[in-house]
Amino acid sequence: MHLRLIRTFISASAQEEAAYRANFFISLLHSLLNFATGLLGLGIVYGQVQTIQGWDYASALAVLGVYLTISALRGLMMGPSLDSLAGMDGEVWRGAFDFTLLRPVRTQFLVSVRKWRLFALFDLLLGLLVLGTAVARLQVTLSLYPLAAFLLALAAGLLVLYAILLATASLVFWDPGLMVGWVFNSVFQMARYPVGMYPGWLRLILTWIIPVGFITTVPAAALSENLAWPLLAGGLAFALALFLAASLLFRAGLRRYASASS
Repeated sequence: MHLRLIRTFISASAQEEAAYRANFFISLLHSLLNFATGLLGLGIVYGQVQTIQGWDYASALAVLGVYLTISALRGLMMGPSLDSLAGMDGEVWRGAFDFTLLRPVRTQFLVSVRKWRLFALFDLLLGLLVLGTAVARLQVTLSLYPLAAFLLALAAGLLVLYAILLATASLVFWDPGLMVGWVFNSVFQMARYPVGMYPGWLRLILTWIIPVGFITTVPAAALSENLAWPLLAGGLAFALALFLAASLLFRAGLRRYASASS
């Protein structure tokens, strides 16, 4: 049933996007600008130095590739779906969340997958292109272990990102005008560069307090070096713990929610 629902959501989203053709060109321009500014920033930095805190151009390019890939996956489904819950025009703000609660499916699943932005597939293509270029410049052989470590670290990063987005969206049940997601979006921009490039205090914040560095830097490190199994296992456990905590916060918000018709 869940797969059929996802197919239905994708089809409905595709029809909705096709109704506004100008959005395609706007999204294309935004994607190209995001892609170009990321490459330009690395070019400027590494045009002056060879390495920064052990990160050379190829390894930093891998981080950018992971950032673009994860950002594309976020824009494909997680972001649009949760924004429809807690955004300025979200269901809780408009008092339309009652209809979502009446659906015969788990609410967290529904609010997480119901909106798709298929234009993000172009962003995904750009991210994979940068990743492929980084792997070629790193001159590494993707044997079974590095590839498996990269995919597991990438999955952990996506789970951490989803947990953060779900947690920030859940705060709408306490204050519909609280837009913490905007703050996170600004901080998330810093994840396009290796977390090791930042000062020590900021590196600590970006790794453990607002773990955007964990989302991109750890998967990129798995490509450029042998990522120890204990570190990878710890990262997976950390991602799972955040997911469970965010799910509990969402359920607490549901219990707090007062029907718009009451």
